[in-house]
Amino acid sequence: MSRVFRPLIALSLALAMAACAAPPPPQPDLTPPPRKPFDAKTQLESGRTR
Repeated sequence: MSRVFRPLIALSLALAMAACAAPPPPQPDLTPPPRKPFDAKTQLESGRTR
């Protein structure tokens, strides 16, 4: 019975070590885009005035 479990334990240990050694995936950039400057055209299109 020990002969059956020994390779499985070694394989699971190797997989666990490989998972821990892998770098984490890069985080997405969550900063909002900069606001568009107001000019006459954008004020007319949006209907807003300063």
